[in-house]
Amino acid sequence: MCGIAGILSFGSGNRPEPGRLQAMNNAMAHRGPDGEGVWISPTSPIGFAHRRLSIIDLSDGAAQPMSNEDGMIWTTFNGEIYNHLALRDELIRAGHHFKTDHSDTEVLLHGYEQWGIDGLLDRLQGMFGFAIWDEKINKLFLVRDRVGIKPVYFTK
Repeated sequence: MCGIAGILSFGSGNRPEPGRLQAMNNAMAHRGPDGEGVWISPTSPIGFAHRRLSIIDLSDGAAQPMSNEDGMIWTTFNGEIYNHLALRDELIRAGHHFKTDHSDTEVLLHGYEQWGIDGLLDRLQGMFGFAIWDEKINKLFLVRDRVGIKPVYFTK
């Protein structure tokens, strides 16, 4: 299991406080002993925190929060995408380049780029909770699997 958290600040000029994101990350330490990460957008009012339990890809290249190649799409993810290898093959055939060997997290990024959020969700098989932030359109997608095996909680 991993732990994911984030802050989306409302109002002009508000950005998440690094200390608050790190405190959220520290509170989830028991959910991911294999790594941690915090990301705050340089231009948008959002930040993610992640605690990692390495299962699919054990390399440092699969650390989270993770971005696409140009840093315009970010994700933090908990779960497992059962059909990630088939989706990766389809995305490679479509011209996407992967920095990891077999990370299911990276499939989310490239899948979102290729198919949009609805097309991505239509293809996913697994148990998951994740957030995707698109810097180009300043939009957050907060997603959980259909059954809610990996629940997602939010508050305002």
